[in-house]
Amino acid sequence: MFSRFYPDDYCGSVYEIDFRALYAKGYRGIIFDIDNTLVPHGAAADHRARQLFVRLSAIGFGTVVLSNNKEPRVRSFAEAVEATGYIFKANKPAKSGYQKAMELLSTKPYNTLFVGDQLFTDVWGARRAGIRSILVEPVQKWKEEPQIILKRFAEAIVLREYERAR
Repeated sequence: MFSRFYPDDYCGSVYEIDFRALYAKGYRGIIFDIDNTLVPHGAAADHRARQLFVRLSAIGFGTVVLSNNKEPRVRSFAEAVEATGYIFKANKPAKSGYQKAMELLSTKPYNTLFVGDQLFTDVWGARRAGIRSILVEPVQKWKEEPQIILKRFAEAIVLREYERAR
């Protein structure tokens, strides 16, 4: 019932993911959500996020930031971290944004990863596009827009079922 929302992997933080191991497994492109995945909601790219993208580039990954936010927010973040590209107003969980990101990366679903903090937008969209998804804990849970906070309650139910199924 809930399995369409299950991530392929679940990690405490984007900064704990072993990207070298994923590169060794053949992944070449990473699509990232921004808010509460890489930085707190609405925050600018910080040193930690910039260093992550430097490391990913050195490993050989292409990177795209994919967000439902407006262009000024997404563009400024992507430029600050020197991402390969960005997509704003992505309408996640629609597949089209993920597909466009793969075009920017010149990758296919089998060698692309998605990293995000929400099940019903980020993970479900990645699954619909056939991309491996990694769910991370939100950087700042409960300090979000009201509609996102409401989704977090429903996500907690799905995550409980996910943990039981593992």
